[in-house]
Amino acid sequence: MTNWILGDKFYAVYPHKNSIKGLWESKWKAACMKSVYPFHDGAYEDFEPIFERLIAENINDAYADEFTNSFLPTAEALEAKAREAAEDGRQEQAAEYYRRAAVVYRISRFPYVSPDPKGSVATSLLKRAAFNRQKQVYLKAASTWSPPIKEVVIPHKYRAGKDGASIPLLVRIPQHADRTNPVPVVLLMTGLDGYRCDNSQRTHELVGRGWATVICEIPGTADCPADPADPESPDRLWNSVLEYIASRPEFNLQKVTAWGLSAGGFYAIRAAATHRDQLLGCVAHGPGTHHFLDEKWLERIDDHEYPFILSTSMAEKFGYKSVEDFKKNAQKKFSLLETGIAKKPTSRLLLLNGVDDGVVPIEDSLLLFNYGSPKEGRFVEKLAHMGYPDTLAVAYEWFENLLAKDAKPDLRN
Repeated sequence: MTNWILGDKFYAVYPHKNSIKGLWESKWKAACMKSVYPFHDGAYEDFEPIFERLIAENINDAYADEFTNSFLPTAEALEAKAREAAEDGRQEQAAEYYRRAAVVYRISRFPYVSPDPKGSVATSLLKRAAFNRQKQVYLKAASTWSPPIKEVVIPHKYRAGKDGASIPLLVRIPQHADRTNPVPVVLLMTGLDGYRCDNSQRTHELVGRGWATVICEIPGTADCPADPADPESPDRLWNSVLEYIASRPEFNLQKVTAWGLSAGGFYAIRAAATHRDQLLGCVAHGPGTHHFLDEKWLERIDDHEYPFILSTSMAEKFGYKSVEDFKKNAQKKFSLLETGIAKKPTSRLLLLNGVDDGVVPIEDSLLLFNYGSPKEGRFVEKLAHMGYPDTLAVAYEWFENLLAKDAKPDLRN
């Protein structure tokens, strides 16, 4: 590709790049005040002094331990307040402090957590430790919600090659769900920087509609056991996860869907083809398919809207030891077009994104309309990666229509 739909923005260096001051003042401060990505569940008062210090000390590299260390005292103080509230019997306030602490830990471990920090360039041992703390305090909060979010660790029954042995999931099931009243399920496939503890609002929305949620991380991120260097490892991952879903009597097996978020959108598209008989429909939200791995595209992604350097974590996520090796070889190995996945029939598939996406080109969604089964899509002009906030309402409406009460009944034996 030489003429991207992104136009002149493809060649631009966005103003926040390489400057924590620019990032905070042009993007993150407003997001933090509104408690939206990546500050969802958080409180502005927790972050303002942290970023004032980062700016004053000119700490700009999010991959560095000095960035992570800047957040830890605040997170630990919130944990202490949570423990004190719990000891006084103020359980709701304790849950609030734990939730806020989890968000501070989330930003401290940004932008990427590798499944194997010992061999990682992008994830230090300190970031991994912060991620582990995030999970612990998040579950202390989420386990008290109604209905609660629970962690379930399942065996990776279909593992092969270098896959790990177990798959950690977060599961949330409506109170009314049981064997006599099985409910639809939305499998959330997480992204490059957002993991299973980073989707509270989505679970609120989905469970509020009467559906269960199962959250799973994607290959090459966080605690996912799937071999990141094997293009077929996600197929085995979903085999194990969907078999677990089928084992739960509270779930309606005729209404199992998936929602892939950002990097997870790539896997939602693949699953719509490889597991089309088990998935009633999939939403691929901000997905890459082919062009996002084009060497010319990858030469510019570090200049665009992503908050930090992106190529380092993307390369590692796909199992590459160097960014240059990733840029030269990933498209041939992982592209859904090159591997033939894009040409296969799929379950119903909705593609969502902003037209001005500088993380994955909008061409990657448009390409799919020329292959395989007919697709559905909504692409919002003048919005960047994911097309927030406009695309969220589209996703929920699509799921509502797909999972309506008069949809196909459960044929469980």
